[in-house]
Amino acid sequence: MLAIAWAFLGTGCKKDNFVEVDGVCPIIVSTSPANGETAVALGRTITATFNEAMNPATFTDASFMVQGGAPIAGVITFSGQTASFRPASLLLSNTTYVATITRAVKDPAGNALQTAYVWTFSTDSFLVPMVISTNPANGDIGVPLNKVVTATFNLSMDPLTINGSTFQLSMGATSIAGTVTLTDTTAFFTPTVNLVPDTVYTATISAAATSLQGVPMTAPHVWTFRTGTIVAPIVISTDPVNNEVGVGQNKVLSAQFSMPMNTSTLNTSTFILRKGSTIIPGATTASGAIVTFTPSSQLLTGTVYTATITTGAQNLAGVSLANNYVWTFTTLVIPGPTVIAVNPLNNAVGVPVNQIVMATFNEPMDPLTLVSSNYTLRQGTNNVAGTVSRTSTTISFTPSSNLISGVLYTATITTGVKNLAGISMANTYIWEFTTIVLPPPTVIATDPVNLATNVPLNQVVTATFSVPMNPATINGSTFTLKRGNVLVLGSVNYNGTTAFFTPNNNLRSDTTYTATITTGAQNTAGVAVVNDYVWSFNTVQHLGPPGVDLGSAGRFGILAGVGVSNMAGFSEIRNMDVGIYPGARSSIVGFPPAIVVNGAIFASDDVAPPGVAAMLLNAKNDLTAAYLFAESQTLPAPATVSGDLGGLTLAPGIYKTTSTLLIQSGDLTLDAQGDVNAIWIFQIASGFTTVGGAGGNVILAGGAKAGNVYWQTGSSATIGDYTSFQGNILALTSITMNAYSTAVGRMLCRNAAVVMTSTNIISKP
Repeated sequence: MLAIAWAFLGTGCKKDNFVEVDGVCPIIVSTSPANGETAVALGRTITATFNEAMNPATFTDASFMVQGGAPIAGVITFSGQTASFRPASLLLSNTTYVATITRAVKDPAGNALQTAYVWTFSTDSFLVPMVISTNPANGDIGVPLNKVVTATFNLSMDPLTINGSTFQLSMGATSIAGTVTLTDTTAFFTPTVNLVPDTVYTATISAAATSLQGVPMTAPHVWTFRTGTIVAPIVISTDPVNNEVGVGQNKVLSAQFSMPMNTSTLNTSTFILRKGSTIIPGATTASGAIVTFTPSSQLLTGTVYTATITTGAQNLAGVSLANNYVWTFTTLVIPGPTVIAVNPLNNAVGVPVNQIVMATFNEPMDPLTLVSSNYTLRQGTNNVAGTVSRTSTTISFTPSSNLISGVLYTATITTGVKNLAGISMANTYIWEFTTIVLPPPTVIATDPVNLATNVPLNQVVTATFSVPMNPATINGSTFTLKRGNVLVLGSVNYNGTTAFFTPNNNLRSDTTYTATITTGAQNTAGVAVVNDYVWSFNTVQHLGPPGVDLGSAGRFGILAGVGVSNMAGFSEIRNMDVGIYPGARSSIVGFPPAIVVNGAIFASDDVAPPGVAAMLLNAKNDLTAAYLFAESQTLPAPATVSGDLGGLTLAPGIYKTTSTLLIQSGDLTLDAQGDVNAIWIFQIASGFTTVGGAGGNVILAGGAKAGNVYWQTGSSATIGDYTSFQGNILALTSITMNAYSTAVGRMLCRNAAVVMTSTNIISKP
């Protein structure tokens, strides 16, 4: 048992007066500075690192102490396993310090160091910083007014301690404003403005200036100097001299001063060259007492220039010229190039309209100046478009198109043209000429010829001229085709001497057309047609029989004898009237829901407006006449049909059946073959029926119009369910439109009724 107790005494940590048998004794594993370390920096923080985390509250100025003969003040911190002592001020140089950590420091479990830990270190022997030279030196006189004051130290200095507080310049009791900078061992004081002449200044480096080792100066460094008196620089010579003449175009100007100058003040703001009020661009160079000005481009010949050096120019002391220095000179007069020949000659007449306008110079020219901006051709105030070509002595202008006949033109060569030496013409060169008077173009042939008849509907209308024309003037404005007063849409082309008008659509049969070539059409010389050229022609007769004239019956979408009814649905008659004669208004039923859009309903017993009955009687008479006309037509010879026309395509003509007629097994197509005036007459002896569903529709093709289709029916007509119908039915008895059938045309019956069964639409053809 005794042996075990001694083991605990050998390994445990002391806590007060007994051994903590389960404790771990904290120990210091490293220090900074290390024990016995020398040349320690004066700003060093002293640290001790333990083998475990410690209780920061146990580190105080009584448990962690640093002494250099006497205890020094400092701030103690603890982080992780390291305690730090940061001295409140720099350590003394060449001094031995003793650091002590007592047994009062403990770990979080309360275990203390077995014994106090003591170590020593010594600081470096640092030199004290001092000023070893100044500029100006102490007592200097005649110091320039733009002087930057400097002080050079024996050591590299801490830049944070060299500033406006530690480096000051004063004039008596007045501090001088300026900026302070440091380069290693040299401090600079740059005054904000020039110093005052013949004045004593005092410069001071305070003892707060510190070396990089943290060692301050032992005492302030103070010195004085006196500025010089003002001696203003003057210009003593120039090149060229004042009023010199015959100066070369490539002249570099120079001026010499009475003393060395501040070259930064000699620039294009202080050395200015002018031609009149215009500043000449250039570049300056300066060295010592001489400044030069090199113009960016050659000077003009025979021209007066004015050079100025302003009071912004300063000597090394910052003293400016007292006044602007001004001198003038005149450049050499060099003969410029001249135009010695032109083609056509000045005031020439009868010049060809394809003339190339040329000018020849007395010497080779700079090709870069022989350009369109320096060589123009005008007709009045209008520039003529063209291209410029050149040889060494000749410039040519080729118009983009022929000139206009009988017109005065003006050619101009500006002073922008130069010879190879860069010399311009002295004056702008201008000459005039008049082009030849050419006979105006005429139309010598047309197709169709004037008053031609039977012109095909796909005709391309042409006009052939006596001379080639300017294609730009042959267009839809100068070549027109009209049907009455209505312009025909089409495209205009030109080739050789012939203009072509191609209508967008076939022409109409039975129609007179008028073609016009206006005076806007010009030949290649710009000469216009003297008068509008107008001709007319007639197209072929329409395909099929003559048209049926409905007379006043044509205003009606429905015209019946004894009744008009809408059995159901919202039927519509669009853009036409509804009439009944001799039936009364009471025989018109189902309106509404049926409506008449852009039309009215008329009955024989209407008293207002006056004359309704007479109007209806006249319409019935016109219907009867139209019916009999359609029934009687024999030219062209009728084609006999019977039964079902469904699935057929029929050309314009007369189609006759001696019995009934159907459209059932498919749609019936009526092809006008491009003739919008083509006519169809169907002469049906008995009933006419279309059957809706898979077929029974009437389809228009090739430009066919519903208004040109006539279904003359000897008894009654029935339009089947959902049938799309085209044409005018002229029925002897009655007409029935089954459910949802529509028609572009008219339902006209002489004797009986027109019946709409459900939601039918009749539109004006």
